[in-house]
Amino acid sequence: MWHGAPPLRRRAFLGLAAALAIPGCARDPIASVRLGSGRPGGLFHEFAHLLAHAAAREGTVRIEPIVTDGSRANLDMLARGEIDAALSLADTVTSTGIGTRAIGRLYETYIHLAVPADSPIRRVGELRGARIDLGVEGSGAAVTAERVLRTAGLDPGRDVVTGNHELSDAVAMLHTGTVDAIVWGGGIPTPGPDIPGRARLIDLGDAVPALRQRFGYDYDRVAIPADAYPGSPGLATIGVPNLLLAGSGLPDATVARITRLLVRSADGLMPAQALGFHFLNRRWLVGTGTVPLHPAAAAQYRDEHG
Repeated sequence: MWHGAPPLRRRAFLGLAAALAIPGCARDPIASVRLGSGRPGGLFHEFAHLLAHAAAREGTVRIEPIVTDGSRANLDMLARGEIDAALSLADTVTSTGIGTRAIGRLYETYIHLAVPADSPIRRVGELRGARIDLGVEGSGAAVTAERVLRTAGLDPGRDVVTGNHELSDAVAMLHTGTVDAIVWGGGIPTPGPDIPGRARLIDLGDAVPALRQRFGYDYDRVAIPADAYPGSPGLATIGVPNLLLAGSGLPDATVARITRLLVRSADGLMPAQALGFHFLNRRWLVGTGTVPLHPAAAAQYRDEHG
């Protein structure tokens, strides 16, 4: 009964009830996105948590970072529907044949090859017979590292003894002489390795043309400045962009919200080890190469530009 209720209040209530009954008028529930990242301490892991914090501030999407072994593991999990979005090195995406679409290009990953500071090894080809750790199995860096060895004429597992460990463990093994070289992918400077104190980086710049020709991926030749690792000389290495990928079941509206986060929260999405080496603006985010940009992301970038 409405006895005693003012007519205006009654009309307002009825109008609100009618609006709530119309599909789309109620506030959309916040979507939760399981994002495959990487191991703690790595660039992917750090970025995933920065994105989650930005999403929490924005309040339009919820990001749940999932610890994984990295790029290849993320792609497999994405294909099985175990996660909704993933981070991956771009060359790993193209090497797997797993169809996916990108939300954006994020950072340049620098491939590092390090040997003990007193090692006689100066080039990749001199690793024949050596013990080398390629990084965690399932990581993008391990995929790229195997390609680097093959390009130098070395068959992993036959011409070199390979292992797969987390970076912190691999660094300890390098320092104790358990391995002769380690490979990892990350920003610069990557925290942890004692460069140039106990370890020395190998220049990989000359490997880029052969990698491009053999594997059909347009690897970047990038510089590690002399001041990146204080006291270490400058050198060239292999650069691989990393991508934020959408699973096939991720709704367009959620992709658009994540895209908006990348553009509008860029200043808060820069891990310490990637400062100065990111693509977090609209002009560069869309440069996903041969991995197609998700249509909802492309539409959102156009809206942001307009």
